[in-house]
Order: sequence, then C-alpha cells, then structure tokens
Amino acid sequence: MKAAVYRSYGPPEVLKIEDVEKPDIGREGHEDRVLIKVHSASVNPFDNLHRKGYLPIRLSGGGFGRPNPDIQIMGIDVAGRVETVGKHVTGFKAGDSVFGHCLGSHAEYVLARENKLSLLPKNTGFQEAAAVPCAALTALQALRDVAQIRKDQKVLIYGASGGIGHFAVQLAKFYGTEVTAVCSTANLKWVKELGADHMIDHVRQDFNDLGRKYDIILDAVGKRTFFNSRGALLKTGVYITEHVLYPKYHPLQLLLASVTGDKRAKIHMSKTNAPDLEFLRDLVGDGTLRPVVEKCYPLDQIAQAHRHMDNGHTRGKIVIGVANGL
Repeated sequence: MKAAVYRSYGPPEVLKIEDVEKPDIGREGHEDRVLIKVHSASVNPFDNLHRKGYLPIRLSGGGFGRPNPDIQIMGIDVAGRVETVGKHVTGFKAGDSVFGHCLGSHAEYVLARENKLSLLPKNTGFQEAAAVPCAALTALQALRDVAQIRKDQKVLIYGASGGIGHFAVQLAKFYGTEVTAVCSTANLKWVKELGADHMIDHVRQDFNDLGRKYDIILDAVGKRTFFNSRGALLKTGVYITEHVLYPKYHPLQLLLASVTGDKRAKIHMSKTNAPDLEFLRDLVGDGTLRPVVEKCYPLDQIAQAHRHMDNGHTRGKIVIGVANGL
C-alpha cells in the first residue's frame, strides 16, 4: 500500500510516499482492532512536531537519532470504511463508515482500536469527519473537563480560527457561555459566523489591554503564556494551553505558576475515547458543530500540506485525501 513515510527528522521534504506492507489484522494482539480503508486523514501539530523531531518526542519513544521504525507513518485522525474487524470487535462490521483516532493514518490502510472509533456523523462526508477527532476532542476536554465550563461564564478563545480554536468557539457557545474569539483580521468574519459574541483582532489589539476579565482563557495555538494572559483572567478563572503545541515552555509555565501559588494555569492533552467521539458525532450530525476544512491535499502532496500547517495561519483544518469513491 502507499503511505507517507519519514525516515529522518527535518523539513516537510523528508516526507516521502512509499510502498509499505499493508497492516495485518490477523496478527496476535490485533483482536480488538479494525482495519480501515482510509478515505481522509487530517494533519495536526502532533505530526509536525514528530516530523521536526522535538526533543520531548525523541525522548518519549519517537526515536532519538532518527524516527522509530515502528512509527514512521504519520497521521492520528482517520475517516474511512471498515474492511474487516478483529475477532473481539463487536461494535463495527465490514462496510461501516467510521472516523476516529489511530496512529499511521496517512496511508491507504490503517489499524485502529475499536474503542477509539465511532460511526461517521449523519449528513457528513469523510473529509469533514477526518477534521474532527484530535482538534475537537482537545477543545471539548479542555473546556468541559479541565475548565469545567458553566453556563453564562465568559470565555476567551485565543487562536479561534485554527483547528482547535474553531471547534472551541462552537463548543463554548453550545455550553451557553459568552464567547470572545481572538484571531487575525482576515478570519474575523467567518469566525464570527461560528457563533462568537465578541471578536478581537490580535493584529490590532491585545486582549490584556481591553480591561475585560474572563472565567476561561483557552490558548488554542500555543502562542501565549499564562504569565502574559493572567491580567485578563478572573481570580477564580482558568487558563489552559495545549501540551503538544508549546512543548518548550509548558513545564516552565506550570512550575512557575506552582511556585507562586497560582493554580489557575492548566496544561492539557486530549485522550481519545468512544463516548466523547460519539458525543461529537451527534453534535456534528445535527449541525451544532461544523468542521471547517481550509484545504484537502492528495496524499502525494503531503509535504505541501505540512508546509501549509507550518505557516501557522491555517483556517480550521488541513485534510489529506487518500482515496476516492468509497
């Protein structure tokens, strides 16, 4: 099968399309797996950090001198059709259209665990579904579980036009809060259409200078820190940033906040589970949550897709189209 593979760390050009062995669902240990013929898979910061070889990733099993041979195919979001299932799988069958989380989805076929998949949302295509898992789960769990979001709170989403951010705006509105979205001039209009109550153009204004206080500040792009955001945070508020987006500074932020006794700083990394995927599937299916796909690249343009993400100005999500006609 064809797959996007990286054999060394570096710029997008290290990604190559190669013929590799198709995953074997019959191997021991794959009894709870589902073999998916991939239609679409999105690109996430996770992929870029692995490709670049950030030190925490190298030290945590990614491979120090070069990428770990067992995880040289990128991709963690998938949408496609079930080809076959392991003998312990009961929730899916061949022919089901599914979406969810797995490693190695930038390939024609991939194995996923049953408990990290859900059926495709109603009235939703594979491209849109592939945009959901990592980014929407991150936004959901940050707001609901870490911040414990409540109706009528004031929420600020920094980076509201990005993958996590555009889902966070919609989810914060779903929970009945007053949402302020921070993004660039070019994205103000369409982010406003997602439901934000107030817009701030970060090119022209810093939200700290406006005198407003928030119950929740979610840095959805890893470009702020707790210390340069806390002026806009209520004393009972919560500041959240994402672990994968800002790897060099997260531990320092948390340590400094702890030393000063300020417990408002939180670091979050999403965890995939079937109930949350099903919750998001229902929201997407009834139109409450709308995935925004800026561009879909074919698999053989994987390097261009990574360059697009590297520029840091993605509107919504970037998706990889692997197969057609499913």
